[in-house]
Amino acid sequence: MKWSIHQLSKYRQNGMPIDAEVQLDEVMKRNSDIRDISPVHVKGLCTFGASQMTCQFTLEATLTLPCARTWEDVEYPIKVDAVEVFSWIDEEKRGDEDGDIHYIDGEVIDLKPVLEELVLLEIPMQVFKENTEGQVQGGKDWSYSTDEEVLAKRESDEPKLDPRLAALAKYFDQTDE
Repeated sequence: MKWSIHQLSKYRQNGMPIDAEVQLDEVMKRNSDIRDISPVHVKGLCTFGASQMTCQFTLEATLTLPCARTWEDVEYPIKVDAVEVFSWIDEEKRGDEDGDIHYIDGEVIDLKPVLEELVLLEIPMQVFKENTEGQVQGGKDWSYSTDEEVLAKRESDEPKLDPRLAALAKYFDQTDE
């Protein structure tokens, strides 16, 4: 989704509608938790001023992320409403307080890096697959148990004697003669 500033001048009166599908495979390289991403559907409208373009759009996609419990694939749909401002004014006129404006160097506006950032911001810390509560059984040299199971096991187990101290226990069992 690249446009030259000259090419956009024909949309100055009515704005430029956006309705496109974009493939953002680069986000998988930037965040290794993303196993797959569907084509991103972008729909909105861009309006133009003297030296800036304001895009108001919605992006929708489905991310494939690992389940935090089972490490299986989980489909995670995202929907982001965004307003992004692109400006191509001279460097001397740029202000330091304009943190929400994307300044364009050159003659081409590229929306793809902005879309990638919006997708990366929507990734949750953890994702859980439905109906996986308690399904984790364990693996080699480890097991999964709830707090209740641990407490029940502690109560049912009698204290075990450390084998290194077994000889010491026999010493106290002897009677002095």
